[in-house]
Parts: sequence; C-alpha cells; structure tokens
Amino acid sequence: MECLYWVLGFLLLAARLPLDAARRFRDVLGSDRQPGYTREHNQLRGWSSDENDWDEKLYPVWKRGDARWKSSWKGGRVQAVLTSDSPALVGSNITFAVNLVFPRCQKEDANGNIVYEKNCRNDSTLSPDLYVYNWTAAWSEDSDPGTGPAGHHVFPDGKPFPRPHGWRKWNFVYVFHTLGQYFQKLGRCSVRISVNTANLTLGPQVMEVTVYRRHGWAYVPIAHVRDVYVVTDQIPVFVTMFQKNDRNVSDETFLRDLPIMFDVLIHDPSHFLNESSIYYKWNFGDNTGLFVSNNHTLNHTYVLNGTFNLNLTVQASVPGPCPSPSALPKPTPSSVPAGDNPMELSEIPDEKCQINRYGYFEATLKIVEGILEINVVQTADVPRPALQPDSVLMEFTVVCEGIVPREVCTIISDPTCLLAQEMVCNSVHVDETCLVTVRRAFKEAGMYCVNFTLSDDTSLALTSTMVSIAGKDAASSFTTVSAALVSGGCLAIVVIVTAILVHRALHLPGGHLCH
Repeated sequence: MECLYWVLGFLLLAARLPLDAARRFRDVLGSDRQPGYTREHNQLRGWSSDENDWDEKLYPVWKRGDARWKSSWKGGRVQAVLTSDSPALVGSNITFAVNLVFPRCQKEDANGNIVYEKNCRNDSTLSPDLYVYNWTAAWSEDSDPGTGPAGHHVFPDGKPFPRPHGWRKWNFVYVFHTLGQYFQKLGRCSVRISVNTANLTLGPQVMEVTVYRRHGWAYVPIAHVRDVYVVTDQIPVFVTMFQKNDRNVSDETFLRDLPIMFDVLIHDPSHFLNESSIYYKWNFGDNTGLFVSNNHTLNHTYVLNGTFNLNLTVQASVPGPCPSPSALPKPTPSSVPAGDNPMELSEIPDEKCQINRYGYFEATLKIVEGILEINVVQTADVPRPALQPDSVLMEFTVVCEGIVPREVCTIISDPTCLLAQEMVCNSVHVDETCLVTVRRAFKEAGMYCVNFTLSDDTSLALTSTMVSIAGKDAASSFTTVSAALVSGGCLAIVVIVTAILVHRALHLPGGHLCH
C-alpha cells in the first residue's frame, strides 16, 4: 500500500509539471515591481490579466544581460523610446507612444522593411545588401501553404493577429503592461495606444513595453522600456505671467502700477474638459477680494510694493453618471481647501450628475518699483566735433516715469528698424529726476531709426524715434520725423535689444529616430 501511495504521488507531481513550468505574462513582464505593489486593480477595457500563459516557443524570454541580446538585431541594438501625455485627469484618456530608434544608417521603408539609408551606403562596415530585414520577401514565402508551421501569426497569449488592409507591413509586436494587465499590439516602428483612466489607480504608476520583431516563423525580443505616468483627481494647471517692462519673466518679480497678464494653461491633451463649464477663482493676496471668471486670462495690477501670495482654484464640471452611495469618495486630503471636494456631485435631469474636479496653482510674487514708461521729448543738433568733422552729432533727451534707470542703450538701424547698424550702452548718472541726455554720432546722411532702452535690475522700457540726417551743406543737419513707442518694424529691434540685455544680465560676474 505504501508503494501505491508513492506511485500516485509521483503521478500527481508529474501531472503538475507542465502547469508549473508554463510562463505567465506577470513572470515575463513584471520582474521589477515597485515597493507597495498590489495586484488588486480595476479591469481596463480591452486589456487582459497577466495571469494568462505566455507562449515561450514563439516568443522567447531573455533576461537582462543575456548574451543573445547582442545579436537580436543586425548592426547594433535597437532602443525603444516610451513617452506619454501624463499627468492625466482621472476619467480622461492617456496616450502612450513607442518609437524605435534603429542603429546608424538604418530606417523603415514604406513597405515595413528595414533598409540602409542611401547616404550611408559607402560606410565600409555596412553590408552591401540594400536590406537589413526584407520582410516583404519573408511574407511571400510565408504565404506558401506548404511552408512553415500553421498558427504562428498570433500574439504571446495565442490570440490571432488582426488583419486589416496593410497588416503585412507590421512586423513588430508590442506588449504593454501595467497594473497587473497587458495589451498586445501589432505595428510598425512607431505605435500609439490610448487608455481611459476611469478605472486606473490614482498616483504614479509604471508602464512597461516589450518589443519583438519577426524572425522566420517566430519572434525575437529587441527592446524593453518602462516609464512612469501619473493619474490624478486634480486638474493639472499651470499659469504663465507677463508684464510690460518686466526684465525677467521667470523670477516672479513684477512692477508696481503696471498690469500683469495671467494666462491659465490646463493640461488636457485628450480634450476631456472640452464640454465642461470651467471657472477660475483668483485671490491675488493684496486684499482686493476674490475674482471669479470663466475666461482663462485675467489682468491684475498691484499698487503696493511687497510680497503677495497668489492663489488660483480652477473648477470644471464634468457630466457623468451618478455613482451609488457606496461609491462616494472618502474625505478629501487636508491639502484641499475647505469646500473644494475633488468629486462633489450635483444632480441634473435624466439621472445624470455633474462631477466637479478642481485644480490649484500657487505662487509668491514680489512687487517692486520699476521704469514704467519712457519718451523722447527733444532732439537737437550738436556742433560737429573737431576730431570728427564728417560726423553729425545728435543729442536726444529721454524722460521716464518710475524709478531712475541704471543703464541706457541705443540702437541705430535702418528706416525699417530691422537692420541694426550700431549698439551702444552707457551707465546712467542722474538724480531723482528721470531725465537722460544721450549723444550719438551719424557718419552719413539719411533716415535712421533710433531705439532707446532704459533699464535697471528688474525693469526694461523701450521707445524709438525716426531721425533724418541731412548732408553737410544743408541749413539744418537733421529733421525729427517721429517719436513714438516701439511698434511695427521696430519690434525686431526690441526683441534683439531685450535678448542682448537679458543675456548680459545673466552673465555678469558673480541614432536615427523612427519616422
């Protein structure tokens, strides 16, 4: 009897061996799980559980460091670049894109074959053959019913390939894996997939992609890549700020008594919020109250110097089905302001609800005095200097409003204000009155555009005037044509001088991608 038990036990063990030896998707794709990983996740539409079996005969599995990776591709290694449009607001779609980067001088042609680029054919290290991989010829052989095993046009889980028009040009198999589930896709050297985030777990998650290439009647791994993406219940919000005469737009220091333009940018690449009613609630921190608007841009002027805390709340109402009472969310984190529940519900007809989502932006702004405006008020002819009898010396009187500048720069250019001929910068030494006298020499007669820039550490103001310089024998050596703030063609000079001055301020002492 004891011998019989031993035989039965051996048979049971032998019967279990094939099951135990079978590879599962989680064994192939989930080797590097993060701490705190859990297998309890909601089902993603169109995705499958990584508990399914993996066909290792058709899709061999190589560990990291396996020597076979070196010969998985002719001419070098293929790299896969994985990107996404993360962060994604829960309920929206997140898109992942994979692009294959081939070794030097290789590319995919219109038929899906991998070929050598023509301008690289003279490289002595490359094969004289046109093709790296001629899969068109391989498909021709494959179409012969007398060759090859049947049923090899399948994914790693055994599901058959889709066969739309042109599918024979798709010679790469992509296996995406996240949250205990996988998605298989047949494609060329670049693929994209979109996933609805309604059932995704909030927070940072990892997406892994393994890429196989066609190899006879089987497939060979050529690349593995992973990237982190984020699903959030708060609207991703960013605010750009612009102010006229502000010298550095990135230091969050602005000028008193000049309006600041705030522009709210919502990261919504899948256009999930396109049909939503969006409201912007502004608190500028200067005791001017709460501003509510449905416009993403707003101007605000600070009238006092100091430091102010800017707070913005963005609210978007998203139509959706009413969840059951048991599905209502837990209390919001302490970081969410009172009254701003990330998933407030309000009933509307036909058993629909408005799901209110919120986004937040905060910034600390420093408000200082600066140069608010400048104007050329007088232009005068100065007697020609003895050392430069052929030059015409002009004197310009420039006045400004606001703080006294530290530097004045002058650009002399052609009448269109586009072609700069000379730029000169000088320190300014004036008292509390903002009045600057600038002298500039003109060597030839003609019409000139003269641009003036007054600046200090935080502000930079511009203006320009047109001057006509007459010849030596003319009764008057000059004519002032106009004096006005920079506009039209002079804008190019404004860009040039601004770039130069910012550059000076910042430098003071103190492979081929798949097409």
